[in-house]
Amino acid sequence: MGILRIPEGDGPHPTVILIPGLDSTKEEFREVERSFLERAMATFSLDGPGQGEAEWTLPIRPDWDVVGDAVITHLSQLPEVDAARIGVWGVSLGGYYAARLAAADLPIQATVTLAGPYDFGAAWSNLNPLTRRAFEVRSYSSTPYQAERRAHDLTLEGFANRITCPLLVVMGKRDRLFPYADAERLVAEAAGPTELLLLEHGNHGCANVIYRHRPYSADWMAQRLLAPGATPGTQ
Repeated sequence: MGILRIPEGDGPHPTVILIPGLDSTKEEFREVERSFLERAMATFSLDGPGQGEAEWTLPIRPDWDVVGDAVITHLSQLPEVDAARIGVWGVSLGGYYAARLAAADLPIQATVTLAGPYDFGAAWSNLNPLTRRAFEVRSYSSTPYQAERRAHDLTLEGFANRITCPLLVVMGKRDRLFPYADAERLVAEAAGPTELLLLEHGNHGCANVIYRHRPYSADWMAQRLLAPGATPGTQ
C-alpha cells in the first residue's frame, strides 16, 4: 500500500521509496516527499508489513528484501518511474528496513537511513513500554517474551557488509531509542561508499534539527540518482 507522487516535468523520473518506522505511516511524509519532489524526484511512500494500513493483515518481518522486491517490481512497471534510478529512504525502524533493501540483490542506486537501529533486539531493554507493546502487537506476538525474541531477528549483522550502493547514515547523538554507535557500526561495516551525518543535538529521528539533515539528504539523493533538479557540486 503506497502513495506515488510525481514531480513536475516529463518522466520517467528517478524515484525514492520512503519507509516509515514502527509508529509512523505513509501519510505522515508530505514534507519529506516535498524535499525530493522539489529536486525532480518522484516518491513512493509505503506501508509495509506491520505498518499503517498493512498492520491489520501483515505482521512485521525482518526480511525486507522480499518486500523490496515486490515494491520495486511494481514500480518498474509504471511509466512515471525510471527503474534504473531508484533510491530508498527510511526512518527509525524504517532505517533498518532501508538498510536491508540496500543489502539485497535489488536495483537500488542509493540509500539513506535516518535514526535506524543496527540490532533492534539489542536495544529492546532500553525501549519504553509503549514501543515494546507496539512491536508486540504489530509483530503478531502472543507474549512480550515472544516479541523480544522476534526483535532479535531484526539485525544488520551479516547484512551490512553486503551494502555496496552509496549509503548516507543520519543519526542524532541524543537519540534515546537507539545509540549513535549503531550508525557508526553500520557505516564501518558497509562495503560501498558511505557517509555518516552525526548531529550533536539530534533526538530520535533528528526531528528537532530537520533543517540540518532533510535538505542535505535530498540533495545527496538527487546527486546519486542524477535527478535533473540536483544542484551540481552540492554533495
